[in-house]
Amino acid sequence: MVLTKRRVQRIVAADILNRCGAEFVGFYGRWAWEDLSATARTSPEDFPAWFARAWNDRDPDALASLFDEDAEFVNVTGVCWHDRESIRKAHADGLERIFNKSTLATDATKVQRLSPDIAVVHARMTLSGQAPVGAVTHPGPRTTIVSFVVHRIGERWLCASVHNTDVIPNMETNVIDEAGVFRSANYQSGQVS
Repeated sequence: MVLTKRRVQRIVAADILNRCGAEFVGFYGRWAWEDLSATARTSPEDFPAWFARAWNDRDPDALASLFDEDAEFVNVTGVCWHDRESIRKAHADGLERIFNKSTLATDATKVQRLSPDIAVVHARMTLSGQAPVGAVTHPGPRTTIVSFVVHRIGERWLCASVHNTDVIPNMETNVIDEAGVFRSANYQSGQVS
């Protein structure tokens, strides 16, 4: 992690506020003080918002703090990370290179409680502002479904496992064509991307 002057200031401010029961949070580039002492991570319904906040703040440490030490994370291409530190490193790299100007927004959340202390949280999220790559000079917004398996430890909720899946409109599944190219398909309409 590169320690810029701004990051050091944020770390010091966060430490001071944490001792006072408050947190220094960013929201889409605008900084504000927010007292989270009474509500910090006390509801699984809010888990996607915490994830989006860390993402939009470009804070891989805050993002990693949402996960168990031995958490599992599967990204949209099937890449797996098997612990908190690997999740932190992968997101530090992604938030610096690929998603450095992106915005992640939670569109809808559904929670299925498996017990009072365990829940599956499905969040429909929209990612915009991804960095250009190859011939794609202006990547458009992507919609994903992120599935979080969370559990309560005391009053705090942590994530044991997450799976992120891109939503491909009007498609049912994927197929590998004769040339070995991965494509999305709709068997009802016969459409293949």
